[in-house]
Amino acid sequence: MSYKQLCKVNNLLTIFQIFPQLYALYISFFYLFWLSIANDKHINDLKMKNIAIFASGNGSNAENITNYFANNSDIRVACFLCNNPKAGVIARAERLGIPCLVFSRDDINNSSLVIDFLRQHDIYYIVLGGFLWLLPSSLTDIYNERIVNIHPSLLPKYGGKGMYGDKVHEAVIAAGEKESGITIHRINEKYDDGAIICQKTCPVLPDDTPDTLASRVHALEYEWFPKVIEQDILALSSL
Repeated sequence: MSYKQLCKVNNLLTIFQIFPQLYALYISFFYLFWLSIANDKHINDLKMKNIAIFASGNGSNAENITNYFANNSDIRVACFLCNNPKAGVIARAERLGIPCLVFSRDDINNSSLVIDFLRQHDIYYIVLGGFLWLLPSSLTDIYNERIVNIHPSLLPKYGGKGMYGDKVHEAVIAAGEKESGITIHRINEKYDDGAIICQKTCPVLPDDTPDTLASRVHALEYEWFPKVIEQDILALSSL
């Protein structure tokens, strides 16, 4: 500290000794200033819509959605949940600094572990990004209309139990379809049966393999899934 700065500090202390009321006023001012900052942060936290992403596999959609909302002041990805202890999404969560709960079928169906974790992170909205199990009614009843899934075909075609990943693309090619795409939909008690929110299409080419078709479908997922999630959350929040 310089000599001038030291003199200023000493002068201020002297003033406070002579006028203790001024010192009290000084302290009160800074306390109220700190309180206003803390209150603003609390209000912002209350406004924030937190997303939980359920995934069973690699987690590329989970990471893409997390990055999309990274600088959003109203919506953020707060946590991941995974039913496969060997899934790549777990390593992605660690790298992204996102809390991740790994759970069993018994955990989600017969205990409050998953619901408690969602409440701990104040979750408003659930995204299924490559999650292969049906969610129990104990969970869907709480998040009614606020759970969405993405499927790699144009539902109702090529949906249902066991239809995921390359199995879908193989079926689309085998049937001679001219187009495929993605379906973003709400979930209910059946596989791939909830109300459709959005569909986007891509061509199926004569020389397509499941891998080449999958790359085209993935591009649609990465482009549209975060956008539709954002639009849906904003629409639900305004009701």
